[in-house]
Amino acid sequence: MNILVSGANGQLGKELMQSIPSGYNVTGVGREELDISNLDMVLDVVNHISPDIIINAAAYTAVDKAESEPDKAYAINAQGAANLAEVAAAENCRLIHISTDFIFDGEQLRPYHPDSKPNPRSVYGASKWKGEQLIAATSGLSYTIIRTSWVYSVHGNNFVKTILRLLKEKEKLGIIVDQIGSPTWTYGLARAVWSITGKSNVPALLHWSDEGVASWYDFTVAIQEEALDIGIISRAIPIDAIPSTDYPLPAQRPNFSVLEKSDTWKLLGFRAKHWRQSLRKMLLEIKDLENE
Repeated sequence: MNILVSGANGQLGKELMQSIPSGYNVTGVGREELDISNLDMVLDVVNHISPDIIINAAAYTAVDKAESEPDKAYAINAQGAANLAEVAAAENCRLIHISTDFIFDGEQLRPYHPDSKPNPRSVYGASKWKGEQLIAATSGLSYTIIRTSWVYSVHGNNFVKTILRLLKEKEKLGIIVDQIGSPTWTYGLARAVWSITGKSNVPALLHWSDEGVASWYDFTVAIQEEALDIGIISRAIPIDAIPSTDYPLPAQRPNFSVLEKSDTWKLLGFRAKHWRQSLRKMLLEIKDLENE
């Protein structure tokens, strides 16, 4: 099977490229090789590679910066998705597109089903939701949109790596306690994506995140506990739970963005690991990299 991965230099893209299933011929391209907001580039790359499946892991993910750069966010997250969908439909190849829990407003206080009504509260969420709509409106396209949440990995910049740095630099942290979601390690997400590529009759909308729920405060406490236990950090510092009103950010986040994943687990035949188990494995990976 011939597969094109866009956004191959990002967190998920790198994980996908490191976990290619046997028998797959995969080409990964980063922003320099493929700016998905440029339709001509999309045409050239897809025509050159002739993929059976395009996995779109490319995205504008700077949530707060998007509030002051809406044109850039929409160019990549909306128009870029539309460009890939248009070319995929014309070339008769399948599109697997990665989206986000931020398309929801977080007001319903129960896990969001794939059919739940989106109502994004930020430019980032709105641009990702627009991308989903443009994909769904593309005539003749075979596609699956996979929504995920709170993604982290050993690659790039993310919450876990930021907290590890702050635990070493600061004497005390205040972390938001009233936003709830499911942290997701890219290792499990990549496994789910690859499993989906091998299946037919896949629904147009799926959700995937690690099992369990947490606030950002819970997540931070777990990061410190696990990092201490495996020796990545050498001391514990106080971590205070604070309301989001005490730490205002440019972009609004959903207060509750847990995703309902049972349909995905049934389709794939396996469940996600609990986020705490995944976190420990990711931190052990960081430790291994530091010891090389």
